[in-house]
Amino acid sequence: MSGGQGADGGAAAGPGSAAAGRDEKSIAPADLFDLSGKVALVTGGSRGLGLEMVRAFATAGADVVIASRKLDACETVAAEVRDLGRRALPVAAHVGHWDDLARLADAAYAEFGKVDVLVNNAGMSPLAPSSAETSEELFDKVIGVNFKGPFRLASLIGQRMADEGGGSIINVSSSGALMPQPRFGPYAGAKAALNALTTVFALEYGPTVRVNTISAGPFLTDISKAWAAEKRETTRSAIGRPGRPEEIISTALYLASDASSYTTGALIRVDGGLY
Repeated sequence: MSGGQGADGGAAAGPGSAAAGRDEKSIAPADLFDLSGKVALVTGGSRGLGLEMVRAFATAGADVVIASRKLDACETVAAEVRDLGRRALPVAAHVGHWDDLARLADAAYAEFGKVDVLVNNAGMSPLAPSSAETSEELFDKVIGVNFKGPFRLASLIGQRMADEGGGSIINVSSSGALMPQPRFGPYAGAKAALNALTTVFALEYGPTVRVNTISAGPFLTDISKAWAAEKRETTRSAIGRPGRPEEIISTALYLASDASSYTTGALIRVDGGLY
């Protein structure tokens, strides 16, 4: 359905808008980011950017499904979510394993009856000696975690979201897909494919399901401990430094909530202005 304009020349609120049927002046900005009554599922949710998003969603009122390979790590985060007054479900799942994702989706729906927000955050970015020396095993692992897994999970949950009235899917991609470098070929290719999936699913599951990409740059998460000291201090970017993990929160909340009711199929760079 094409967008129109209201009688006052402003954009008309469509049926999927948070403002539809309501006086826009009555909506407080904070209410747009409220996730009360929502259920969010975050892969790779036990550490790094995933952990920051889990905390933010719970603080905003959502119940959360925390998925990663290690159940004990998920349980630790689940306890933190419960301390915030929200429900939590820890699930051990390997996103590169097809059958694990059906089990993860089923567990989320069995516990909560719905998923309103899906964040495909889990990823891996190993550095290969060279393209010629990249093994088939490494190639398959990188593609499995960064592309196959998000495809499968978004397929399973996106269709249920569409059938049940809507939701938001957030694919966490990488600046590596936009500025690929040697020795990261499979990773850059997988993340570029993930960017394409955002468009595919935005069209397939719209208009009620919104699907967007966060293109993340270098962040000072656990993985940064292996970086050279200089890379932990400076980046070739407009801001000139790596991101702090909590700096992912505002974009994630925007895309998860009604604040982004007219945003879908978008790629938002959160990378400090890399060039």
